[in-house]
Amino acid sequence: MSQLQQSASSQATGNLNMSISAEKNGTWQAVCPLEDIWPNTGVCALLGGRQIAIFRMKDDLLYALDNHDPHSGANVLARGIVGDLGGEPVVASPIYKHHYRLCTGACVEDADTRLNTYPVELREGMVWVQVPA
Repeated sequence: MSQLQQSASSQATGNLNMSISAEKNGTWQAVCPLEDIWPNTGVCALLGGRQIAIFRMKDDLLYALDNHDPHSGANVLARGIVGDLGGEPVVASPIYKHHYRLCTGACVEDADTRLNTYPVELREGMVWVQVPA
């Protein structure tokens, strides 16, 4: 099972890992209850001095990536439009509409731009994000 798939056994334990990160270690921090994030929207959390955008998809998959849009210089991605391009989940920046892949942080329109992604889990109804040490 890939990190981006839910399974019945994962749901039973309440421990769902939904995002891939280059960082292998760090501190897990509680963000909010899952029901505080509406499906197909994002929220921003200040974790470890970083603004991190956390997205909940309609099937309750969770993703976390930098909130900073490098093309506009603004911290706005949590307010972006969530959707998919070719079946892959993306968020469109609300300013210049660049699309960022939620799984990898890669910018669809600019191959040289990639956002950091962060491991995110659902534990007993609470969203947790791992931030680098």
